[in-house]
Amino acid sequence: MKSFVPKRAFFEPGALDYLMGKELYEKLQAMNVPVQFTGSHNRVTGIPGKTPQEAFREAKRTLVVGVRKSTDFASCKPSAHYQLPLNTSCPSMCEYCYLATTLGKKPYLRVYVNIEEIFEQAETYIKERAPEITWFEGAATSDPIPTEYLTGLLFKTIEFFGSHELGRFRFVTKHDKVDTLLSARHNGHTRFRFSLNAASVIEKYEHVTPSIIERVAAAGKVAGAGYPLGFIIAPIFYFPGWQKEYGSLLEALDAQLPDDARGDLTFELISHRFTKRAKNNILDLFPETDLPMEESDRKFKYGQFGYGKYIYQPEVMAEIKDYLTGKLSATFPHAKIEYFV
Repeated sequence: MKSFVPKRAFFEPGALDYLMGKELYEKLQAMNVPVQFTGSHNRVTGIPGKTPQEAFREAKRTLVVGVRKSTDFASCKPSAHYQLPLNTSCPSMCEYCYLATTLGKKPYLRVYVNIEEIFEQAETYIKERAPEITWFEGAATSDPIPTEYLTGLLFKTIEFFGSHELGRFRFVTKHDKVDTLLSARHNGHTRFRFSLNAASVIEKYEHVTPSIIERVAAAGKVAGAGYPLGFIIAPIFYFPGWQKEYGSLLEALDAQLPDDARGDLTFELISHRFTKRAKNNILDLFPETDLPMEESDRKFKYGQFGYGKYIYQPEVMAEIKDYLTGKLSATFPHAKIEYFV
């Protein structure tokens, strides 16, 4: 899959006060990417689009370079203690993505160049929780891999946590451009996770993403570099032939992973769910979608944040859980299944 190349870029003027901002500006100029300036990375005007679909597509090709001004990090329970604010959004266009709801109609890509200040705040949190280990999540609102070749943010972050005894980092990606990260001095302090799905799900719903073959191959490279490895299988769909497809996914993974990567392996399993608001947004952006979003087929459940969501019926959830946990236990007996939801 080709690397992400922005169609346009916007800079906060203050971003050029940082070395990374200057270097990124020069790279984009050399790539002939049109650059404009914006007063705030939170409110960007000038992204074209007469319809919601056009605005969405254009935003996914827009890079905004800013300065993270807030010193507070959001919490990230239960997977980590804090979100590490490196970037936002991604160029992929997965029809079911929750970011289509949380980031609004124009989910442009955003990166922060004041990385040293962000690290200083992370150190503060680490010291506050000492002698306990503090975990930071780097992909709560983004996929950080597509812009890595431009920014180097992940490489710097991985080496930062590699040098901290009580700091740990984790992130997840659907993308396969991992080669620049293989030489990073991670010291086992970064868990590198991949989001996987059945081949037909990727083909139908995960637009502008690498294939399952490319993702699994990238996971094999990461395992060879000694990173603790993890996988999110999400969202899990229930459809005719689902067992065969998800079984094939695990078989492909089994064929790629070296033996020494299997002792510290994690899996997170997330079944498909949706909210009423998400469904409306999805239908605005993908009016021809055939995502299974019929409320009468689902069970309504209130979530931890106070809003309701539609999940599979209990018997379907039990069938999915039993099959996947059994298959995982047989294929990767030393792996930890962190949760099924």
